[in-house]
Amino acid sequence: MKLNQLLRIIFVLLGIVGITFLIPISVALCLGENQVISSFLIPMIIVILLGIASIYVGRKKSLRISMRGAFIVAALSWISASFLGAIPLFTSGSVTTFTDAFFESVSAFTTTGATIINDVESLPNAINVWRCLMHWLGGMGIVALTVAFMPLLGVGGFQLIKAETTGPEKGKVTPKITNTAKILWFIYFILTALQTVLLLISGLNFVDAISIAFSTLGTGGFALKNASIGAYNSASVDWICIVFMVLAGINFSLYYYAVTGKIQDIIDNTELKVYLGIVVLFSVGIAIFILPRFGSFLTALRYAAFQVGAIITTTGFATDDYIQWAYPAQFLLFLLFFTGACSGSTGGGIKIIRWVILSKQGSNEIRKMLHPHGIFSIQLNGKVGRKDVVFNVAAFLYFYFFLLFITTFIGTFANLDLLTSFTGALSTLGNVGPAFGALGPTCNYSSLPAFLKWWYSFVMLAGRLELYTMMIYFTGAFWKK
Repeated sequence: MKLNQLLRIIFVLLGIVGITFLIPISVALCLGENQVISSFLIPMIIVILLGIASIYVGRKKSLRISMRGAFIVAALSWISASFLGAIPLFTSGSVTTFTDAFFESVSAFTTTGATIINDVESLPNAINVWRCLMHWLGGMGIVALTVAFMPLLGVGGFQLIKAETTGPEKGKVTPKITNTAKILWFIYFILTALQTVLLLISGLNFVDAISIAFSTLGTGGFALKNASIGAYNSASVDWICIVFMVLAGINFSLYYYAVTGKIQDIIDNTELKVYLGIVVLFSVGIAIFILPRFGSFLTALRYAAFQVGAIITTTGFATDDYIQWAYPAQFLLFLLFFTGACSGSTGGGIKIIRWVILSKQGSNEIRKMLHPHGIFSIQLNGKVGRKDVVFNVAAFLYFYFFLLFITTFIGTFANLDLLTSFTGALSTLGNVGPAFGALGPTCNYSSLPAFLKWWYSFVMLAGRLELYTMMIYFTGAFWKK
């Protein structure tokens, strides 16, 4: 892939992201926060002009992207978008160093929600809206957003989607990948609008409502209050967020099936059944353990379900300090750091489907010991699954835990205790946000040294892009022709 072709795609992507600067600019104009407008306006004009120029320069030549080129485009797209997102944070004075601005931007786009800002309530509303909007853009996928506009460049986008999409299997909802991207973004928009309306009805103002919706559907976790969602002290707000966090953790292809009447495909979906089962069982189990803290089972269930939804979907919101909960409840939450939500959702983490595949393969291995000559296959969604998916999952988990332990080790050089270092690695790699210890739900990442913030930024990007897209550059095979 030639450099000029790569730059064309990157500049178009940045131009699309730049257009979204109009949202925080509008907030700033409406609320009289004129001091931050230039921080958005200047970079917006630059990247939009670059994007327009990229569309028209060489528009008569179609682009062909190899799998190698797709990995390069996907990785550079997320890195360049993160740099662009950091500019308003830094130039507005909301953060003091570019390291912090880049960390915050990466955390936002990767929907991790790990913040370095100690007092978010002191920030201009426009900046807070931008922080949450980055969640929303990154949730469905920056590349997926660009793919919807790929016909402008005369290039197909399936290879790019494969390099970005979460889960062990990549597919199309419709024959044309650009139509798939548009449909999924439309569903995403409708769900966001619906949650915003419900939050408005529950008593929140528009800025808070739409910002929370951005963070919830993007499974990000940034909020406009220092105490996160707990600051609103509202059962209705909590339950609305619980419902939409769980919805955001479902494979978005299933929503398309629902719209087109393919209900049986939804009913047969193995991952969905396991995901919903975990949410229900863990919520009830944790509610029992924390019942003495809240007195009422319904109240305990509300707090338990909220935290279960926040962690399994990697949203990272909080309504209470779960480090103060009973140890069995903490342990159950700790297990959720290893799961993630469904493949094809906006959530991060390992994903439910991978654990399902491994558990089924483990069961098959035991059956083979009893029946050496038997032939056993993995059943997924009522159908026989491909055998090579097992190898894909095994390789993914190897890289996942390898990077997890490396990140834990690096964290100890920042004088983090072992619990904080390990769960901090779990949180950043799984795009969760809060962790345990010194990085718990009432703490943040501001006190970490610069080297660890840059490493965590890499880890967050690697986790969001399913590891391979970022780690492939460290293999000799990638650089050989």
